[in-house]
Amino acid sequence: MRTRPAGDFDYETHGAGYAQHRRTDPRIAALVHAALGEARTVVNVGAGAGSYEPVDRHVIAVEPAAAMRAQRPPHLAPAINGVAEELPLDDNSVDAAMATVTVHQWSGADRGLREMCRVSRGRVVILCMDGEALSQGWFAEYAPEVVAAERQRYQPIEHIAEVLGGATVTPVPVPLDCVDGITDAFYGRPERFLDPAVRRAQSGWGFVGAEAEARFVAKLTADLESGEWDRRFGHLRTQPEYDSALRLVVAG
Repeated sequence: MRTRPAGDFDYETHGAGYAQHRRTDPRIAALVHAALGEARTVVNVGAGAGSYEPVDRHVIAVEPAAAMRAQRPPHLAPAINGVAEELPLDDNSVDAAMATVTVHQWSGADRGLREMCRVSRGRVVILCMDGEALSQGWFAEYAPEVVAAERQRYQPIEHIAEVLGGATVTPVPVPLDCVDGITDAFYGRPERFLDPAVRRAQSGWGFVGAEAEARFVAKLTADLESGEWDRRFGHLRTQPEYDSALRLVVAG
């Protein structure tokens, strides 16, 4: 019998291909790693295939989905089978705790955040999405069902900071050639969304029906072929950075 998903998305069934399309973008990684400060031991919670894990520190990766653990590259340590809500670590056992684009998927986000605070004797660093900012930009116009579903999943940034006992929140710009395939990564490369593999690596599509996805593909295809997309949004093709929904939350 298949194991019940640990969070709100079944990565055992739908997690294939994440390592290929959700790679570490070095510019975003630089911000995350700088936020970790001088920490030498780090727990990566909801580690997935290992995106944004620093390679110059001792990392304990915790990931509940076997399909995701299996995609970790050989230069990273194997991940421990575990969930954010019950981290298999002692109190104050690591210098820092990190989580990247995963908190919204946890079944008990507040508990997971408190667990990160419990095991870290220093900073807690979280890369997450601001649900309010998701409704901005052309993607929300073309895929309103996805944006609506995602906004329901994402905890308010202010709430995350409150649970952490206070935190700084910094907007994270996304570069035009971003290699981490979040939706904002393709703000100036709309054709990439026509690749089903790209959409499969974005969990938001798993919360809308096939009809909504087909409407999105049909509308975007038609507007790209007619030139309508470029007439309205073509300037984004050369815009170096995008004011995305990504936020870096740092506590401790």
